[in-house]
Amino acid sequence: MTSEPAVDRSNKTPSASLLSIRSVAKHFGDNIVLRDISLEIAEGEFLTILGESGSGKTTLLRILAGFEHSTSGEVWMSGERLDQQPPYRRRVNTVFQHYALFPHMTVEQNVGYGLSIAKRPAAEIQSRVTEALAKVKMSAYAKSKPSKISGGQQQRIALARALVNRPRLLLLDEPLSALDANLRRQMQVELKALQREVGITFIFVTHDQEEAMVMSDRIALLRSGELEQVASPREIYHRPATSYTAQFIGHTNLLQAEIQHGAAVCGTLQWPTSLPDGAALFSLRPECIRPMAGSSANSPLNGPLNGPLNEKTVTFRAQLRDQAFHGATELLRVESDGGLIFTIRRSSHDLPDGPLEFEFSAADAIPVRATSLASNSSSGTDESVSPNVYAKDRA
Repeated sequence: MTSEPAVDRSNKTPSASLLSIRSVAKHFGDNIVLRDISLEIAEGEFLTILGESGSGKTTLLRILAGFEHSTSGEVWMSGERLDQQPPYRRRVNTVFQHYALFPHMTVEQNVGYGLSIAKRPAAEIQSRVTEALAKVKMSAYAKSKPSKISGGQQQRIALARALVNRPRLLLLDEPLSALDANLRRQMQVELKALQREVGITFIFVTHDQEEAMVMSDRIALLRSGELEQVASPREIYHRPATSYTAQFIGHTNLLQAEIQHGAAVCGTLQWPTSLPDGAALFSLRPECIRPMAGSSANSPLNGPLNGPLNEKTVTFRAQLRDQAFHGATELLRVESDGGLIFTIRRSSHDLPDGPLEFEFSAADAIPVRATSLASNSSSGTDESVSPNVYAKDRA
């Protein structure tokens, strides 16, 4: 790839963002992979495209890189039409899941390979390779062969090979998936720090929700080729727009309620809401349910099942059904006296036999649009308590 862009200035249009994806769709025959994707990506942003297998995230990345052509729609970069340019003319580089380093070349030769193909002067190649290796803290391994360095170090070399071309945009297609769990967590932190240091816009593709939450400025959640929600990690977790988002990212309780004159009624529970009358669905995160104020979680509790509606606090008595230990925290699966099933996250300590009482704030019950979860494996966890529990009558 060249270090400078080649653009068609006859189609120039003003753009406040670095990258503008406009109504992009992609069909493979009768199979619709992407549907009307529109997204604005800012200069210097770390955006993660998150989705399960088959959601279209890699196809979208390949369209941005120029390896696929969209069926319809446009892609613009800094006010210039990008999707009409061949891959080698774009100031876009890609880091793939498999790093594809040349085994017979040294680290510095791998990093400088693209510049050599572009016939840049030898002095410039050496200077830029040295700079790129320094950015990824791999200068000491410049003369090493890829077989002599670790997987994490190879990942840094792949990054340096992309950065040496001085791209405006760096695309990363699940580049950490081949690493072991501890190294993967370490590289998440390092990759985010590197992005901040170099100031380049990163578009990162992953199916790992935790990875997206740790690294991103924003998350674009794809579902069956459509954008389900685009928001910051904090917002997408605390204010999910749909039941799919709430279930896919983290754990949640989905409360199926009926709105009656300003009150949401779910089994024996109710809380105030401004929603109009009719059926509604709420997402309640497990950590938002806590032992009832003024009561001990280590002893059976007594008290009212539900306080006055204007207190905006919902209480319920429940029996413990399952308990999964996760170190500092644990997940409880409890059944309320009204037959509702809840998942609760709390600090780890012993629980007694018999009934317990819990409470949650009405403000923590977030209205969501009802959409189904595509698969049972999408929680991305190995926790034994199901993350996708509907709180509903057992009957």
